[in-house]
Amino acid sequence: MLDSKIFVKNLEIFYKVVGEGNPLPTGRQVLILHGWGSKSDYWLKTAQLMAKRGVKVIIPDLPGFGKSNKPPWPWNLDEYCFFIKEFADSLGLKDFYLLGHSFGGSLAAKLALKYPKRITKLFLVGAACIRKKTFKKKVLLVFSKVFKIFSYIPLFKKAFYKFVVKSDYPNTKGFMKKTYLNIIKEDLINSLEKINIPTIIIWGENDNVIPLKYGQLINSKIKNSKLIVIPHGTHDLERKIPSILAKKILCCL
Repeated sequence: MLDSKIFVKNLEIFYKVVGEGNPLPTGRQVLILHGWGSKSDYWLKTAQLMAKRGVKVIIPDLPGFGKSNKPPWPWNLDEYCFFIKEFADSLGLKDFYLLGHSFGGSLAAKLALKYPKRITKLFLVGAACIRKKTFKKKVLLVFSKVFKIFSYIPLFKKAFYKFVVKSDYPNTKGFMKKTYLNIIKEDLINSLEKINIPTIIIWGENDNVIPLKYGQLINSKIKNSKLIVIPHGTHDLERKIPSILAKKILCCL
């Protein structure tokens, strides 16, 4: 495993390359985009298992996460997409498999729309592609306004967002707060049907962050797609059951 860094868009970006025996410009190459609040370290075990089967895996700490620099201003999905293109160009990645998890899944889906000729196959793992304003969210919004009277109690506010709203917003700082709001505003539901490259959708049966029904909906929207459901799996498949996740990915490469 090789830890490296590179400057992209004037940002110092750290990334991991797993599978050193395979020269970067050749062979099966998988670019993995992690979720919000995550980092490349969390995908290391999955990558190592994939590398044993001759796969080269590249995992960047996306801007604002891990060791990488934060964006210089609040980014949206398009700006992250442009960053990934520049990152891939810098490493000489022309044709590669692209895997995105959670927030990284929405980013991967948009990349597939923007640069379809660059991607051999798309993998969406618990992908946050759909941002519907559900009845539950509306109710929570009302409750959040009521609970503002307790906002002077930091522990109460943090607990409310973590266990009730289940939002990463309180844990973000600086420009990343606005970046987070930019990201969750973009719903890709009406664009998914335009994805025309082979797509594998992997979902945990018991995902309590992004329920399985969203994976099923994504599957129905993308014509050339296959849905793989991991029994009893939750949202963080790469951390809890990396061996099973790696196996599901490898069987589709």
